[in-house]
Amino acid sequence: MADLLAGAGIFDVDVDDAVADEHVRSSAYRRVVLVTASSRSRDRDRAIVAAILRDPIEMVSKSAVVALVDRIAMKVTGPAEFRQWSAELLPEIDQLKAERHREFIHRRIHDWLFYLSIEDGHMPTPVELAKVTDWMQRVLAEESTSLAVLALLDESGSRKKIRNIAKNRAGSRKLRAQ
Repeated sequence: MADLLAGAGIFDVDVDDAVADEHVRSSAYRRVVLVTASSRSRDRDRAIVAAILRDPIEMVSKSAVVALVDRIAMKVTGPAEFRQWSAELLPEIDQLKAERHREFIHRRIHDWLFYLSIEDGHMPTPVELAKVTDWMQRVLAEESTSLAVLALLDESGSRKKIRNIAKNRAGSRKLRAQ
């Protein structure tokens, strides 16, 4: 824990408190993730993920790694860069004992690859859309600027709320275009 915090330049966390208290540790991990994600270099990411994943409470470490995945996905230049970055982490992620935690992180990576491919110009099919989580479908419904993607979500979104968000956003985008 001390090395992880020092490597991120965080010196105001009591290491003994962090070791003893999962809430303090979780907060420290969030700060490490912020520093790590804001760095231009991705060279230390795998070591940082490995250190976080050694936490005795997998839910704490899983949450921190998911936060890093989310932040990096929003920084990369496209799906190829994110695919390469995430592939380097998979050996560490696959060390998690709980299958549900491994699967959750794998799904989040898959979701971001899907999102980034759309941002890169790929128009997904209903079958591809069905393979991403409801969470990602909602992210797309709330953030996509593509009328075609919004129409796909309106027609094939997995939940009524997703379909309604997409339909309303598509309608307001059409009005603004006129």
